[in-house]
Amino acid sequence: RSAMDHQPKFFENLSGTGKAIGVLTSGGDAQGMNAAVRAVVRMGIYVKAKVYFVYEGYQGMVDGGDNIVEVSWESVSSILQVGGTVIGSARCKSFRTREGRLQAAYNLVQRGITNLCVIGGDGSLTGANLFREEWSGLLEELAQKGKIDEEAVKKYAYLNIVGMVGSIDNDFCGTDMTIGTDSALHRIIEVVDAIMTTAQSHQRTFVLEVMGRHCGYLALVSALACGADWVFIPEYPPEEGWEDSMCVKLSENRARKKRLNIIIVAEGAIDCHNKPITSEKVKDLVVQRLGFDTRVTILGHVQRGGTPSAFDRILASRMGVEAVLALLEATPATPACVVSLSGNQAVRLPLMECVQMTQEVQKAMDEGRFVEAVRLRGRSFENNLNTYKLLSHKKPDAELPKTNFNVAVLNVGAPAAGMNAAVRAAVRVGITEGHKMFAVIDGFEGFARGKIKEISWGDVGGWTGQGGSILGTKRTLPAKYLEKIADQMRTNNINALMVIGGFEAYLGLLELSAAREKYDEFCVPMVMVPATVSNNVPGSDFSIGADTALNTITDTCDRIKQSASGTKRRVFIIETMGGYCGYLANMGALAAGADAAYIFEEQFDIRELQANVEHLTEKMKTSIQRGLVLRNENCNENYTTDFIYQLYSEEGKGVFDCRKNVLGHMQQGGAPSPFDRNFGTKISAKAMQWISKKLKETYRKGKVFANTDDSVCLLGMRRRNLVFQPVAELKNETDFVHRIPKEQWWLKLRPLMKILAKYKTSYDVSDSGQLEHVARHSPKEAETGTI
Repeated sequence: RSAMDHQPKFFENLSGTGKAIGVLTSGGDAQGMNAAVRAVVRMGIYVKAKVYFVYEGYQGMVDGGDNIVEVSWESVSSILQVGGTVIGSARCKSFRTREGRLQAAYNLVQRGITNLCVIGGDGSLTGANLFREEWSGLLEELAQKGKIDEEAVKKYAYLNIVGMVGSIDNDFCGTDMTIGTDSALHRIIEVVDAIMTTAQSHQRTFVLEVMGRHCGYLALVSALACGADWVFIPEYPPEEGWEDSMCVKLSENRARKKRLNIIIVAEGAIDCHNKPITSEKVKDLVVQRLGFDTRVTILGHVQRGGTPSAFDRILASRMGVEAVLALLEATPATPACVVSLSGNQAVRLPLMECVQMTQEVQKAMDEGRFVEAVRLRGRSFENNLNTYKLLSHKKPDAELPKTNFNVAVLNVGAPAAGMNAAVRAAVRVGITEGHKMFAVIDGFEGFARGKIKEISWGDVGGWTGQGGSILGTKRTLPAKYLEKIADQMRTNNINALMVIGGFEAYLGLLELSAAREKYDEFCVPMVMVPATVSNNVPGSDFSIGADTALNTITDTCDRIKQSASGTKRRVFIIETMGGYCGYLANMGALAAGADAAYIFEEQFDIRELQANVEHLTEKMKTSIQRGLVLRNENCNENYTTDFIYQLYSEEGKGVFDCRKNVLGHMQQGGAPSPFDRNFGTKISAKAMQWISKKLKETYRKGKVFANTDDSVCLLGMRRRNLVFQPVAELKNETDFVHRIPKEQWWLKLRPLMKILAKYKTSYDVSDSGQLEHVARHSPKEAETGTI
């Protein structure tokens, strides 16, 4: 960025005065659209712009009248947890005609709306772009017909358009995740988990058909997340003679005592001659060739339904802010853009570049250029595919390389959902790379006691969907067992360590690397994969298990809020876990639409508590019936949950009453969310590949010897990329007393939560802004790139 960009940019300094923003949802609905609508409305009102709902998508824009109405802050109250779209969506034929668009332009000009925020799929966004290109011509025509005067033509000369992609298919190039994709995965995984138990009982084969139109994303990721035996997607058709190889694979699995087979078929699946592969066809094949008891389940519209996941609510809220920003900063010269997420970073991309690339994927598939199609889908899609291929098919022993290295895997710290998915990926990738894999039971403590055994490919089958830690995990640090652990490493000839766990795992690696001077046994490559619900490990934006915990908090908050409907006004005080890290409280508050979140990282005093109570009292005088306040368990030793509950109860007398809930250990339990399964699987596979590379580098004269800092690393997700960081270098970034990183990315989102809860606050948005171009990545990048 240029030198003049160093002044920070603040949201509250941008003015929307005199601007009018119309917001519409179009095309197929998706969970999280309402969260996006809510964010656009509230952020628009916050900068003093007028905001209008356009009901029923483009149809409402063409019909005008009551379909386009100005809205207030309260209009979007309690829609955050509702699936679908409350402002309706329709497929509109008339908007495809020039007459229709002329009428739409007239309806917008009547209300002075020259800024549109369109939430929909690629069709809806392409339509919006055409509308923008024709805009001045449409106004000229309206003036000629005498419908508007020349002044209006000048005043409303330009139409600005910002798109947000709302589609469960995740088929839009340039964006890692579209709004609704994560929720659709939640629905699919819930069904698969349920089906697995019945298939297990009857030794059945299940063929599941999932949605996604011409895109295999949902099928691919759900196959990754449940360890399916076979998956059919349009971008990567099976090779000639796939019928034979699939049946061989299924019967091999049965021979290995696996009682069930799951086959996932994308609705657009094709073979290499572009002929459709249907779920019925697959079922008939299995029945004819193998005689297995086989059932077909077509998931259908269930996938679009239900409440949005925590990820989709936060994604949509972040995108909503970005959309309003982009509209306020738009000039006649800037192209229509879409706001999206790349890794963990909000970005703006030219709408038509994304659309063109999306259409190129389809073209590549039509012409049988499948390798190209996969590449055009982007880094994240390609990574998913490579990981799936790596983990689903075991090569015959004769074909596996033999490295004679032994690698041990262990879990350390409190249980986190997704740990088992990580162990499974590590074991299977390790075996594929030719190592002997060992599992350590009960963390460092079990290691010292010699609880270590070889683990095979089949041993980790069906692990992805299991919550907690199957290997067993303990918080004990290695320092007091160094002698014994070194003995075990020597006895079992362990050449590398992979540790999956939370802050204790990080401390443990620091202790082991410090002990290298005394014990040669610890001079081996060691890698840590962060897994803790608290998300408090330095060096990574996310940790395995945090997403599952966030969903638990969000679901619980939804239920608690519902328990108050119909009663008098009520405020709930909810205590979350996280140690001293406020991630769960803060992000839970954003996802559940809370009024305040008290966290350790942002000191607060009695004046602030007082201000929060007054703020809630004011709110309760409007149509709003209930309030939600989250408190991190260690945010303040004196302002306890009880103290805050009593304060609110006293101060709210006569206006609202209070209830309190401590969520407790339910936040560590439960089946892992699709995000945690996928993240755990991919990050762990990558860590294992790093171990193989390090083993090769450090193997000298018949033994492994690694004693440099860069041979003890933590693999973390940072903004857009996965990075290996030596734990020694992360020391400076860590607050060891409170067991949190000194700098945490999500603190930047605090003002967003406050603004959405109607507080006036300062919001630094310097990060956003620059319009980027859609990156066409080279095949090399897929290995190093994002998740």
